Amino acid sequence: MLNILGIDPGTGTVGFGFIRADKNMLEMVDAGVIRTPAHQADELRLLTIYEEIKQLVSEFKPDCLSIEKLFFARNVTTAMSVSQSRGVVLLAAIQAQLTIAEYTPLQIKMAITGYGRADKRQIQEMVKLLLKLDTIPKPDDAADALAAAITHAQFAAK
Repeated sequence: MLNILGIDPGTGTVGFGFIRADKNMLEMVDAGVIRTPAHQADELRLLTIYEEIKQLVSEFKPDCLSIEKLFFARNVTTAMSVSQSRGVVLLAAIQAQLTIAEYTPLQIKMAITGYGRADKRQIQEMVKLLLKLDTIPKPDDAADALAAAITHAQFAAK
């Protein structure tokens, strides 16, 4: 049994999804988002993300953390902000001695749908199907985090 915490990094919203994976069985344990106020100073937003990730790790005791790599961004300011968020998430994970797995958006799309140009809706539908859920996890950031976790489950099974 592998307990995986998936993360969709961001600054205003960080998605998280916790799953259990055992051979061909996947089970969603929890999913949601960490939100930070837009008007708050960046360093305080990062502190909130860091503390919330530490709390999730303490509560769910994952074996590993799976996070989306920042592959390409058109907006440099957004890319830097998301990179800082990824940094505090990775710091919390390494302090907890978790194995860290990073996947590009293309790797996640291929693992979840088998198609590298899948759109968000296709990925969300497959997350719902793979986890045997009644509805697509909301908000989108939570579904994206679950997709990162599922991707690691599939790579770890190989």
